[in-house]
Amino acid sequence: MASDSDSLEIFKRATAAALRAVAGRGDVTVSFGGEPPGVAGNRARLPAPSRLLNPLEVARVRGAADAVALRLHHHDAGLHARRMPMDETARATFEALEQARCEAIGARRMAGVADNLAAALDERYRRQGFDRITERDQAPLAEVLRLLAREAMTGAPPPLQTRRVVDLWRSDLDGRIGRALDRLSRVVEDQDAYAREVRRLLAELDLEAGLEEEEPQETDEEQIEGDNDRQDESSGADEHHGEDVSASSETSESEGETGEDVDRETGGEQVESETREQSAADEPDTPGQPWRLDRDRANDPDGLNYKAFSTDFDEVVGADQLCDSDELNRLRLMLDQQLQHLQGIISKLANRLQRRLMAKQTRAWEFDLEEGLLDAARLARVVVNPLTPLSYKEEKDTEFRDTVVTLLIDNSGSMRGRPITIAAMSADILARTLERCGVKVEILGFTTRAWKGGQARERWVQQGKPQNPGRLNDLRHIVYKPADAPWRRARKSLGLMLREGILKENIDGEALLWAHSRLIARTEQRRILMVISDGAPVDDSTLSVNTGNYLERHLKQVIDWIERWSPVELLAIGIGHDVTRYYRRAVTIVDVEQLGGTMIDKLAELFDEAPNAPAPLTRRARARRRQDAHSRSRSFG
Repeated sequence: MASDSDSLEIFKRATAAALRAVAGRGDVTVSFGGEPPGVAGNRARLPAPSRLLNPLEVARVRGAADAVALRLHHHDAGLHARRMPMDETARATFEALEQARCEAIGARRMAGVADNLAAALDERYRRQGFDRITERDQAPLAEVLRLLAREAMTGAPPPLQTRRVVDLWRSDLDGRIGRALDRLSRVVEDQDAYAREVRRLLAELDLEAGLEEEEPQETDEEQIEGDNDRQDESSGADEHHGEDVSASSETSESEGETGEDVDRETGGEQVESETREQSAADEPDTPGQPWRLDRDRANDPDGLNYKAFSTDFDEVVGADQLCDSDELNRLRLMLDQQLQHLQGIISKLANRLQRRLMAKQTRAWEFDLEEGLLDAARLARVVVNPLTPLSYKEEKDTEFRDTVVTLLIDNSGSMRGRPITIAAMSADILARTLERCGVKVEILGFTTRAWKGGQARERWVQQGKPQNPGRLNDLRHIVYKPADAPWRRARKSLGLMLREGILKENIDGEALLWAHSRLIARTEQRRILMVISDGAPVDDSTLSVNTGNYLERHLKQVIDWIERWSPVELLAIGIGHDVTRYYRRAVTIVDVEQLGGTMIDKLAELFDEAPNAPAPLTRRARARRRQDAHSRSRSFG
């Protein structure tokens, strides 16, 4: 009698063989894991079954395998890309309907495949919470259209978990696209004809009506941002290169704008320092001037009892450099699938926050003016004494400081699974929301290049393992979205967080200093740093040769320094863990459904508070500040 492990391996091999047979491709590599099913090139990914192998689970895994196989067999990626609409909602609907077409072909031809696909769909929608949806605007339209198209092409009713959701939409959609769905069922075997019919369906639903209006607007925006796309596309690379130069304490001046960025951040360019000193810099909040706070050296993180054995192997890298374009597209699609049922939250959150910010800009009045709006509250004086002149008032604009927000996301192994998915979704929603409000957003991640030490540890071993070496791993700091890049250009990069293998160890203290140094060099008047983490710095290589609280103590010292002495406002978001023991401002999120309330509350608190207003600095204090910034950059990069 075969053991459970033997039965599981037999089932996996049989499922992989069936997938290759249905796909008609013998070169497909099949893997089983905890991520959602998908395909990239010739690599297929399926959910890992448990050892019990009950009939329902078997059907679901087989259904996922059949869906991937049918996609491989009946889908032309090049043609699909040519017909793909540009609007985000239209793209999601187009993608969902194409998957429905591939699955419908298999369901029409093979009854067993139809049953497997139904089981997989039922499980998918159960996980997405479709059975808890009670209002129509809570349901993603793309998935509703996919189920209606599936019903029209195969005659199969929607899965049990989704029937209430579909019925909420059915009465409205049947009259508008009933004929279009019938046309889809007639051309299901022809992908090109099917894609054209889908585009007509999207036009009938007005999902592409705004596309022609938005495209010229985007073009104008790109011209405003630079009138030179080549410079825009290379700015991210220059920025990463400049940070690598700073991290390795190199002072090369041969890179043009990159070198200037490094000098501006470190204070190392003498001519530029003198220029800034001669300008009206006595006011630290002067617009256009990066501000660095003067402080006692005892409160400088350089003075902390913390060091790195070697920074030669640390790297600051863009997300697109760690993954090829096809893989990034696949990972972004996975993230979009998770976000589909949150489309309503994005609009509501943006509208509420934008109203809050607009209210702060115009909420003061000037009274006793000779012209303006009649002040009704002072009409009593005219009644008592007709010789008293009428009084007028006028609303005045209050000073509203331009703002930049940095999201620093923990990319450690302890965040694997649901926490990192929530973090990626949080970053995506927050970036879109704040961008709509005119607030620039930068998204950064931090991890290490290797498990249990990398090249730094190898060098330490070669040098005879000296005592108390300090940090003993190679840092990897990832730029997912620069502050000056619009969300639409960086959206694919956020999917990298879902990639298996990217999450390793986390050294939070140095990551905070890195994000802080980038933020403090910005010209915006107000700077906010949001940390999304589980709050526990861990690196086995470092902790094995230093004290057990070496990293945690450094993190607490860095946080204390930023909160007490820096103009940057610090806020932490704990993903499933309480981070209030580290951060003064902190909130914990257990599931992404909590984002709407918690994010708006914390952001509102920050925008309602008066930002730190440091006192003007003397000439000597400014000179010492630049010297401190330069020495700090050489130590931490």
